Amino acid sequence: MRIRPLSTASLLAPAGLLATLLLFIPVLAVVLMSLTDWQFGATTLNWVGLQNYAELWSDEVFRKSVTNTLVYLVLVTGGSIALGLSLALLIESDRSGRGFYRTAFFMPAASTLIAMAVVWEFLLHPSAGLVNHLLMQVGISPQNWLNDRRLALYSLAAIGIWQMSGLALVFFLAGLQGIPRDVRDAAELDGIEGAFDRFRFVTWPLLGPTTLFVITVCAIRALQVFDTVHVLTKGGPNKATEVLLHTIYTEGFSFFRMGYASAMTVVFIAGIFLLTQIQHAALERRTHYA
Repeated sequence: MRIRPLSTASLLAPAGLLATLLLFIPVLAVVLMSLTDWQFGATTLNWVGLQNYAELWSDEVFRKSVTNTLVYLVLVTGGSIALGLSLALLIESDRSGRGFYRTAFFMPAASTLIAMAVVWEFLLHPSAGLVNHLLMQVGISPQNWLNDRRLALYSLAAIGIWQMSGLALVFFLAGLQGIPRDVRDAAELDGIEGAFDRFRFVTWPLLGPTTLFVITVCAIRALQVFDTVHVLTKGGPNKATEVLLHTIYTEGFSFFRMGYASAMTVVFIAGIFLLTQIQHAALERRTHYA
């Protein structure tokens, strides 16, 4: 009996079916819902076209949440990459404890962020928190980290960096281990002997693909911030920490305006896609693939 080989379409069919059911159909449903005035629990809805999108541009809370989300994105992505790469270089230079340090620094990325947020709430408490206690030991006055509108967003960004730097660390360690030893030896023969020069001319260019991947992953995760905002600040004080996902949640499940929340969701998805394309277009040309 002759067995006929499967066609490419047959092999791709299961993945295509799952992608359609789990991705394309839900996105299409959100897009269609954003063109209605449906409220959660209502039995009827009206077609309003682009009215929800027109309302977005005049919504001060929405504009504030977009601004806060972009600020959080820049701080957390840049901080996570800088800290993760620095730790990776330190651990790579001392291979004896690599396994322990990799596990220890990766634990925040693997832990439940809501539980960690509760711990951070105690650490940042204005009167009994450990952070303020340590600051007082060096003569710095205590701060109200989560209730001061000047500090709240930066405090949440610091928590985000603490969480995601471990993820960046693991990827950078893998990238460093993938750099051939003979490339570094050749650089030394060419007169590049200093640690900073080796990093600048050898290590950093060869980490290009890893860096591009880490930037993309960290940026997407930073855009998805919700847990710490919802647990620690609820978007306050005075919307100082209101981010886009929290605004979507509030509109959809507190005010039950599902049509309006769906319009925000469409803008959020489009923003992630656009930022990803901009990152790849800007960084791909500078990335060296060995």
